[in-house]
Amino acid sequence: MPLLLIALAAGLAFVLCLALRPLMMRYALARPNARSSHRTPTPQGGGIAVLAGAFLALGLVLVFVPMDASARQGLVLVMAASTLLAVVGAWDDIRPLSPAFRLPLQFLCVGIVVFYAAPEMRLLPETLPLWAERGLALIAGAWFVNLVNFMDGIDWITLAGLVPLAGAIALAGGCGIVDPATGLLAAALFGGLIGFAPLNKPVARIFLGDVGSLPLGLLGAYLLYRLAGTGALTAALILPLYHVMDSTITLLRRLARGEKVWQAHRSHFYQQATDNGFKVIEIVTQVGLLNLALIGLAAVSIIVPALWAQLACLLAALALTGALLRRFSRKRAQP
Repeated sequence: MPLLLIALAAGLAFVLCLALRPLMMRYALARPNARSSHRTPTPQGGGIAVLAGAFLALGLVLVFVPMDASARQGLVLVMAASTLLAVVGAWDDIRPLSPAFRLPLQFLCVGIVVFYAAPEMRLLPETLPLWAERGLALIAGAWFVNLVNFMDGIDWITLAGLVPLAGAIALAGGCGIVDPATGLLAAALFGGLIGFAPLNKPVARIFLGDVGSLPLGLLGAYLLYRLAGTGALTAALILPLYHVMDSTITLLRRLARGEKVWQAHRSHFYQQATDNGFKVIEIVTQVGLLNLALIGLAAVSIIVPALWAQLACLLAALALTGALLRRFSRKRAQP
């Protein structure tokens, strides 16, 4: 069933991308500016096709797959919150919203997921009280939504981050590590992203837009939250590490320089790489390969639950990710 779901989501997303592209050319065209990585006007809004393909495919599969009522309700709430966030993103794509209006709406959508879609989840019940854990989950979820949006600055970069993540959690669902509902959601997301990939390959014919990057960030955060809730907290920290480190270090640097962090910029490590002589395809390939290595380390951390193994895997992941960030921040050596 997961393979059928992936194929169905990919096919629907691809067809919808083709069908919606003329409309996006007319109403949602991203024009290059000084902070852009693209050079020609490109339609944005492909996230509509990714979400629609994934959710339609998942809805069809749920008709035939028996599932506990609470799990089904959780999926419905996650899809509803993601759809609401997609509406916020679409509005922002067409007529930019102020951070003061956009951020509370993002927290609302993350709150729906944290408090209602996964009310039973506890990550550190022996360490933190429920209110503190929920508060941290809310902040972490909102940050993940935004960092996926911030990182969506060159062709395929979001796919290089989310495709391995979704694929790994879909596989975890097949192995019984996460619950079946989470595994199916991950498989649907994996398929939707795969269907979008041919039209976003460098040089892209279509972008995700905020309508895609924001809800995809929410879905990614939810999948990681569910994984962490199984006791695999280290694995959940390792899987998104490149995107988290690139965006978080960049934010802290900009804060230290006194910059207005809500304004567009070209300070991310992957953006520095394009200025340092790396081609887009080289950047996303290296990010993708790193994420495959991170999947391996996450798997080891699940298989070997000893504390020393958790720390070793996390340290290895940090070292590998740090090495790639350092590589991107330096001029590429000319042959």
